[in-house]
Amino acid sequence: MRELVHPRFRSTVRSIVIPFALFAGLFASATASAQIYAMQNVSGWTVAASKDKKGCFLTKTYDGAGETTLLLGVDIDGSNHLSVLNDNWSIKAKDRLNLSFRLSNGGYSDHPVVGMVSEEKKGFVTTFETKFLSYFATSKALHIYRGDVPVEQLNLEGSGAAVAELRRCVEIYKARPVTGPREKERSGLIPRDPFAPDAGRKSQNPAGER
Repeated sequence: MRELVHPRFRSTVRSIVIPFALFAGLFASATASAQIYAMQNVSGWTVAASKDKKGCFLTKTYDGAGETTLLLGVDIDGSNHLSVLNDNWSIKAKDRLNLSFRLSNGGYSDHPVVGMVSEEKKGFVTTFETKFLSYFATSKALHIYRGDVPVEQLNLEGSGAAVAELRRCVEIYKARPVTGPREKERSGLIPRDPFAPDAGRKSQNPAGER
């Protein structure tokens, strides 16, 4: 069967650099979500804040062989990351391959993904263009293929409401950027312009004492 790909869904194949620790933390953070946003159950999906408070994610685990888990995360800078894992898969961490993603109205052919492992489940993680979130919200299903081999066929029922809540969660953290203790300490020691003629004197006397 010939694959039909709507032009707006066509992706550009490119190298992906994935912070693997981030995704492991996302899967483990559902019970330790940030206090600003309380974890929600929306139309069969779980929506929660990431542990580092720099984004939010929605996730769902499906019944069936290997209990596939899907996680879609969005950071406050607008970037997204999709992870799909299964207990039965043999893909290894950091493996690089191309998969095809078919949503209800089109898809992404030969899209690059990177292998990952989280809580003993194996799978992959990838990123998409910013419009993917809207396509995901309006699709009824997501089918994934490795060449002609079907990888997974997932029902996206309720994804519209879940994505709306995901966006609300992200907006909360956009409005309340988090500054860690280390960042506060660092900003007080480094002069505003380290290349100014008097930068050395200011760094030695950051409080401006005379």
